[in-house]
Amino acid sequence: MSATAGQAADGVRSLADRFGIEPGMVVMEMGYDDDVDQDLRDALTDRCGDLVDEDTDEVVDAVLVWYRDGDGDLFELLVDALGPLADAGVVWLLTPKAGRDGHVEPSEVAESAQTAGLQQTSTINAGRDWSGARLVLRRGSKGKK
Repeated sequence: MSATAGQAADGVRSLADRFGIEPGMVVMEMGYDDDVDQDLRDALTDRCGDLVDEDTDEVVDAVLVWYRDGDGDLFELLVDALGPLADAGVVWLLTPKAGRDGHVEPSEVAESAQTAGLQQTSTINAGRDWSGARLVLRRGSKGKK
């Protein structure tokens, strides 16, 4: 069976593929609440093991940030996400899709990310109710928080 056929047979597993999460990666999660997409969390933990919380002392390969309008200052949250992030790491900002409670305007995401030294490289459908924005460090941005 090809990798594509295997992914099609297991749609939940393909979520981890879309996020670029590999076995052995350390993934930190921020903003967890009872409204998160459990299928996505399960796919990621199946791939890399338990997600670590924001109190970790480990260097992390990716940060999964669940953010809803009203959750506080997005810029500050993104800066906090950068602390343990490896130089080549990725921040996945997950926000409710348009029309859902807590939707965040794309302009707010772009402005907060840029101010935090991040740039958005892509967006994905991260589940029934969530969109994901892939954010990476702009060159020379680490440490300029």
